[in-house]
Amino acid sequence: MSTLTLGIVVIIYMFVLAWLGYIGYKQTRNASDYLLGGRKVSSVIMALSYGATFISASAIVGFGGVAATFGMGIQWLCLLNMFMGVVIAFIIFGRSTRRLGEKYNARTFPQLLGLHYQSRTIQIFIAAIIFIGMPLYAAVVMKGGAVFIEQMFHIDLHFALLIFTLIVAAYVITGGIKGVLYTDALQAVIMFACMLFLLFWFYRIMGMGFVEANRELTEIAPLVPERFKEVGHQGWTAMPVTGSPQWYTLVTTLILGVGIGCLAQPQLVVRFMMVESSKQLNRGVLIGCLFLIITVGAIYHVGALSNLFFLKTEGVVASEAIKDMDKIIPLFIDRAMPEWFGAVFMLCILSASMSTLSAQFHTMGASFGADMFPGLGRRKNPNSTMGVRIGVLCSILLSYVICYTLSAGIIARGTALFMGICAATFLPAYFCSLFWKKATKQGALASLWTGALASLFAMLFLHKAEAGAIGLCKALFGKDVLIDVYPWYAIDPILFALPLSALAIYVVSRMTANRESRP
Repeated sequence: MSTLTLGIVVIIYMFVLAWLGYIGYKQTRNASDYLLGGRKVSSVIMALSYGATFISASAIVGFGGVAATFGMGIQWLCLLNMFMGVVIAFIIFGRSTRRLGEKYNARTFPQLLGLHYQSRTIQIFIAAIIFIGMPLYAAVVMKGGAVFIEQMFHIDLHFALLIFTLIVAAYVITGGIKGVLYTDALQAVIMFACMLFLLFWFYRIMGMGFVEANRELTEIAPLVPERFKEVGHQGWTAMPVTGSPQWYTLVTTLILGVGIGCLAQPQLVVRFMMVESSKQLNRGVLIGCLFLIITVGAIYHVGALSNLFFLKTEGVVASEAIKDMDKIIPLFIDRAMPEWFGAVFMLCILSASMSTLSAQFHTMGASFGADMFPGLGRRKNPNSTMGVRIGVLCSILLSYVICYTLSAGIIARGTALFMGICAATFLPAYFCSLFWKKATKQGALASLWTGALASLFAMLFLHKAEAGAIGLCKALFGKDVLIDVYPWYAIDPILFALPLSALAIYVVSRMTANRESRP
């Protein structure tokens, strides 16, 4: 498809987004509308927005590339995302979160916990973690979208990144959460349709059925590149060798990091506070499950099976056709799919990236303007959203700068890293605010500090994937990690940071139980 045609499709798409953003802008009259949509969001819009926010370009481009490189084992993440990220999140966490948010009239995730534990310090601490840490995740998502635009339009990556960032900034800053929700719903529909067609078309062009394709994928296991066999790769339909470096990466970092971390994502939690009743959350479960199993399940499945396509057309498996796993899915789409689908799938990637980014930028802006500096811009108008808009702008600039520092193959790992940090830092305090009345303010603070510091220490000094890249441990101690005995440097921080954080809130709450009374 010509660049002109692609450009026309994108321009039409952007006009539709601008129109939806304008509708959101016209319906935003005060801070409550800007932050929570007035708590009157329909179950369908909420569920679609939740799914679109959950599934970013990192899931499609990054994790799809992981599936192409290492195989079907990543499908366990799809199952865990559906069970934890939708069923548990909506039915168990969602109901209690909505009630608690209504009780305290909370508008943000930091405010929810801060009001519950009666601590301004907790509110500011959580907001600071979000505003400082989330730009890494946002930068990863930005790179996923920009890489695909680069591949499809054959333009400079820096230019693609700039245009992409400006578009998202426009409707998030102006339209608030209503603009985000409306665009999310459209983007979710595009993503769902694209993934269904992708799955259908793959089997058509390969001329084989489900069983035959999986059998052939199993039979090409001897073609696994030597560099991957050394880290535990046993084939694209088998899990890595238990206890191998690849097993630790797949299971502890990707599956557990994202599968558990999704429960404590501030940009997802806040959506539970947008609906009027628990019945709407129940209605959203089916929509959320169906959306995840089709979008995520399809790209992971086709990602692994793309090895058959590259073997047939290029004579090599996917990871040999292009070394950067972040570019495997874009290359596959370019080579295997109809020309017209390239434009449609580009909209899918743009939709996945924009829906997640818009939620992230809105969450970071709210943390800055509503939690850290609530008085900013409100001296003359108490309902002003100027502080939040300034926060959105600052978070966009910070994420844009970080994006330039990211290395190849970072999209999936970066996503898992941030979600793991969220789980270790936020999940125990969040869980206890909903289900354990004996948790104290001191216990929550201890948990937050323990989770954050344990995760940071592991990133800098223990987990080789991050510590080696950062280089601080090397500079101070002359080696990549403090404990260079396998498997310690391969174990993801979530395996010890989350238990330590949970232990901290339990122990400290028990010790301080008599000092305060829970309302």
